Formats: sequence, C-alpha cells, structure tokens
Amino acid sequence: MLERAPRKDHTEVTFVLPADTPPGPVSVVGDSNEWQPGTHTLTPRKDGMRAVTIALTGKSEHSFRYLAAGNYWFDEESADGHDGLNSRVRT
Repeated sequence: MLERAPRKDHTEVTFVLPADTPPGPVSVVGDSNEWQPGTHTLTPRKDGMRAVTIALTGKSEHSFRYLAAGNYWFDEESADGHDGLNSRVRT
C-alpha cells in the first residue's frame, strides 16, 4: 500500500506492507535511491504493519520494487502503474 502526504516542495510517500508478508527484512529499491538495497528498509509500526517514508521531489514518476530476504523481488499491487518489472509511483 502507498500513502502520500503532499508537502510544499515534495511529497512524502510511505510504502506499507504487512508485518510478516513476506517474512524477514524488506527494503524499497528504486530510482530514488539509485537502486541501492537496504537504503530504505521498512520498520514496524504500532498498527501491525511495517513501513518506510521517502521524500520525492517535484511532480514526477518513480520506478521501484521491494527486495525481501533471500533475494526475493516483488512489486506493489497498488502502484500507480508498472513498466515491465518495476512498480511506478506518481507524486
């Protein structure tokens, strides 16, 4: 699930997944962090989910995927779109 919070000069996008699906650490990997695994790792929230928030500047579109333990890559079902293997989010 994606949550958006518009700010004056950027949009905060929060990437949200269930706490245990998939099990183990999960990070958001995409063009916003030069496709570096582990830069944006989801952490537990009080509501039983896990999440990470990334500030994305301007009115733009960004590609990303999730990377879980065991080199398991997967997409966001509620993304704004997909381009091949990648999910897309618009700000």
